[in-house]
Formats: sequence, C-alpha cells, structure tokens
Amino acid sequence: MRLDDFQTGLVELLPRLRRFARVLRPHDADAQDLVQQTVERALAARSRFRTGTRLDSWAFTIMRRIAIDEARSTVRWGRVVSPENETTARVLDATQADEGLRADALAVRDAIHALPEDQRYAVALVLVEGLSYAEAAQVLGVPAGTLTSRLVRGRQSLKQTLAAQGVTG
Repeated sequence: MRLDDFQTGLVELLPRLRRFARVLRPHDADAQDLVQQTVERALAARSRFRTGTRLDSWAFTIMRRIAIDEARSTVRWGRVVSPENETTARVLDATQADEGLRADALAVRDAIHALPEDQRYAVALVLVEGLSYAEAAQVLGVPAGTLTSRLVRGRQSLKQTLAAQGVTG
C-alpha cells in the first residue's frame, strides 16, 4: 500500500509530535499514547484538513486538545498517577550523547517541565518545534501578545533555573 501526501506528511511529522508530546506528558508511555491518539484523530479528521494549512500546526492543535481533554478527565475521575522514580525515569533520544551533554539535556528537560503549563507549551512550540509566534498562538488558542509574554517569562525562568544549575548554552 502506498501512502498519499497527507499520510506521508504525518509520518514525517512523528519525531516532532513525539517531542511535543513529551512536553505535554512527562512519562514516556503517556507521551507515546498521546502521539498515537493524535495520529488516529488526524487520520479520522482528514476531511477537515484544509489544503494550504500547515500540517504541523494542525496536528499540534489536535494533540493539545487531546491533552486538555485527558487532563480534565483525570481531574474529574480522580485517577492517581504513580510518581516517576529512578526506575521509571524518561530516557533521552540522544543516546549517543556523552554524560555531560546528557546531564545538561536532563536539566533542560526538567527545567522545561517545571515551568507553568502555559509557559511550557509556548516554549515547546516556539523554541523547540520552531513554530512562528502566530502559529503557536493559533495552536494554543491565545492572542499573539499573550503567547509572546508567556514565552518571555518562560525564557527568563529557564535562563535563571539553568544558570543556577551551572548549565550554559
């Protein structure tokens, strides 16, 4: 079976979807589930995708909405998620990195996860995924000015946190 352009685009987008999912869901298994749900929903909603729209922005929006729905459901039903410990720690993609780089990458990841949700999403979409401010604002459903202020606060917090830990960029 041969993939069409839409399917090929989704396949090419998978690494970026995984990265964003790890921001939304710190546990690797949860992030993988979120990617799968996003792809399934994107394929099911394919007829609503407009030609000329950026597939990445569209898919990130789907992912964010799924994450919001799940968070609301979790609160509603009071599910308890076991905390992460040394045996369930997330593994970096860059397995070839030396120990110093790994430690820095873990510090950056933890600093991003420590940000308030609104800042974390802005940082992930603009600084990690490379979306424009306008595209990220659209994904998050906020005005561009709101996104900009969240991004500025997130950057400042990251710089302070990482400098205090001796991580230099």
